[in-house]
Amino acid sequence: MRCRLAELRVGTAVDAHRLVVGRPLVLGGVTIPHTHGLEGHSDADVVCHVLTDALLGATGLGDIGRMFPATDEWQDAASLELLRLAFERIAERGWTLVNADCMVVATEPKLAPHVDAMRAQCAAAMYSTADQVSIRATGTDGLGFTGRGEGIAAQAVVLVTRG
Repeated sequence: MRCRLAELRVGTAVDAHRLVVGRPLVLGGVTIPHTHGLEGHSDADVVCHVLTDALLGATGLGDIGRMFPATDEWQDAASLELLRLAFERIAERGWTLVNADCMVVATEPKLAPHVDAMRAQCAAAMYSTADQVSIRATGTDGLGFTGRGEGIAAQAVVLVTRG
């Protein structure tokens, strides 16, 4: 008789959105004071988008665009809520979060003052604790669209377990 071991899976994701005038900047479910916000069908929160996509990828449930298509139903949706809904879907299948790591690539604004709030919001949406979620930021020394301040990008990796 074989003993069933816990199943572990890794998921990764990358996302980027253009910065535009007239929208609030929402990252990790936190509205951050800035002159520009991110353009997108939802609130364009790249942190929540990559965490959602990484979770869905790890568990074989597709991607954020398939689960939440660009329809009227999801127009201007809070991406933190999309993260919560996606996590509930994977939890129904027995998955739990081991940890998540997200790197935000942006020149401005400085994110350090907001990281703890972002971690807390994302962790709550994934029914986890803030010590399971890492959100960090880096710049590109003026290189590329993020370095020119034209947009913000993010990437994430998650580890989930079942069993």
